[in-house]
Amino acid sequence: PPVDPQTGLVFADFLQQWLCVAKSTVMLTTYASYAGMMKSAILPYFSEKGILLKNLTSRDIQDFYTLQLKRVSANTVIHYHAIIHRALKYAVKMDMIPANPADRIERPKKDKFVGSFYDSHEVHELFFHLEGHPLELPIKLGAFYGLRRSEILGLKWSAIDFTANTITIRHTVTSCNVDGKHVEVASDTTKTKSSMRTLPLVPDFRDLLLRKKEEQAHYRRLCGRSYCTDYLDYVCVNELGERLKPNTLSSGFKRILETNGMRVIRLHDLRHSCASLLL
Repeated sequence: PPVDPQTGLVFADFLQQWLCVAKSTVMLTTYASYAGMMKSAILPYFSEKGILLKNLTSRDIQDFYTLQLKRVSANTVIHYHAIIHRALKYAVKMDMIPANPADRIERPKKDKFVGSFYDSHEVHELFFHLEGHPLELPIKLGAFYGLRRSEILGLKWSAIDFTANTITIRHTVTSCNVDGKHVEVASDTTKTKSSMRTLPLVPDFRDLLLRKKEEQAHYRRLCGRSYCTDYLDYVCVNELGERLKPNTLSSGFKRILETNGMRVIRLHDLRHSCASLLL
């Protein structure tokens, strides 16, 4: 028989029920993030405790955070808090509990991120090693324009105006694990409203993009029916027309740095390199 939510619903079971509800209300990548953190830490802890939803206290949640801070960063615990708080807010809305015990929690202080980035000499060295490399264009886009990985992979030919010499950033490609399956998510929504922007197409990149366009047309003629036609509007594709995968770009970038004896930084840190050069 179904458990009366007012008397016997275990908090861990409620979280799983809420996750199913949340799936239809958030972006797929957000849901994947929720599910991953639930599976790795939140559900194992509270399943073992067996605390009922109606009996859950602020102290119970605080004890969980204190324990997690011994193994993960404060930023990760802040993410745990966001999930638990949102789930309990839903419980209040559904009249399952009278108040949200997560409202009274002292969140840990967010860790200050210290990024690693390249100076102008290192960027010039990187550009030298990239000449002619299959990943030359996507990596240079990240370094020069400060694009996120998702924005690089989501760049489309239709977003490039070779007459007005502009590039419009409005489409992204990300990857995540959803219910045990690795999926790629293409979206016309950038990370924030300010992320949707139009940038000047400088001469060097105009030439590079036109060469890339000609190269894609060449490979399409060469491969014939074997050429993938699913991503014809995407800029960053391989010789077979397949869109570059996020992990392929990140691992390829690291391999280029290691092969050429350069200081290893994250692909994302190229955005900080761009900002530092502008400043």
